[in-house]
Amino acid sequence: MAGNSRLGCGGGLGDIVNDGVDALLGELRVRAGVARGSVSRAGRLGFLRSLVDPFERLSEPELSVVERVPCDGYRRDRVELEVLPGIRFGAYVLVPDGIRAPSPGVLAVHGHGYGSRQIIGLGADDSSDADGNDLYGRFAVQLVRRGLVVIAPDVVGFGERMTDVDRAYDSAAPSSCYRLSMELMMSGYTLTGLRIAELLGVLDAVAAHPDIDRDRIGIFGHSGGSLWSMIAMALDERIRAGVLCGFANTFADSFLAVHHCACNFVPGLLTVAEQPDLLALLAPRPLFLESGAEDPIFPASGFRSAVESVSAVYTDLEAADCFRSDLVPGVEHAVSGRLSYDWLAETLTGPGTAPTL
Repeated sequence: MAGNSRLGCGGGLGDIVNDGVDALLGELRVRAGVARGSVSRAGRLGFLRSLVDPFERLSEPELSVVERVPCDGYRRDRVELEVLPGIRFGAYVLVPDGIRAPSPGVLAVHGHGYGSRQIIGLGADDSSDADGNDLYGRFAVQLVRRGLVVIAPDVVGFGERMTDVDRAYDSAAPSSCYRLSMELMMSGYTLTGLRIAELLGVLDAVAAHPDIDRDRIGIFGHSGGSLWSMIAMALDERIRAGVLCGFANTFADSFLAVHHCACNFVPGLLTVAEQPDLLALLAPRPLFLESGAEDPIFPASGFRSAVESVSAVYTDLEAADCFRSDLVPGVEHAVSGRLSYDWLAETLTGPGTAPTL
């Protein structure tokens, strides 16, 4: 009968259904904050490794060239890779004309969209994307024009790597993120772990590529691509420098405040680290954080908070010169590159030696 009395005083069933849930979530965040306060750097790295370790990589990745196309100032190779047993997927390798091999290389990691074609100047149907006027700005092409060998893999769940089930259910579906995330989670794994395992396998292929200097490898990601790039860089020191666009923030201001794809969420992560804690794992290696000042899903306030926190870590390690950031006025959730392209090229090649083709 107490329920009936409450219903009469509350003014509606909705008041009862939602009663206390927000308070519970707030309490759980507080508990997570207390828990992560005692987690060491090694503990955070161990947590990230636990996401990746269940996915066994080939000791020697397989790479074969499917197509080779001359472009303006560079060559575009379409390649097929196998880095996890039985899973084959495509990537593009962009090689500047006239390079002196081995040269610096960059992993270019797209996020949500139609796959690697979107960052190398092609439409979803392989037609030429003449202006590249979208959130990615053909950033892989911008990097190869600065003398860097670029490898852009197709991330599982997007474009031609959507699952057959999702294609059959909805031919217009933008990705397979939801199905992959839920099915992997139900089996005790994460889509984040699978994507990073593949990315580290691509890194194995990059390090073995005859045109690439394995001691001068960088990574450039945007949006979800920055999430996976950040974790890959944290776990593998062969990545000597990184640019993370459209991502650096706090979880409180982004993932937990604004609607984001299910693929971004990792069970238990908040008890181990806030996002700035993860970014700090990259120190003291060179790191550039870029964000649009008008980005609606990674707000400027959260970006500033992350930059302040990460900058302090670099300063404490006497590596302040290795950290840069750029909050770009007037830009929403998109790559600008107004400073980051040249910064990465100069970081990997040496000041004043990065040509613009």
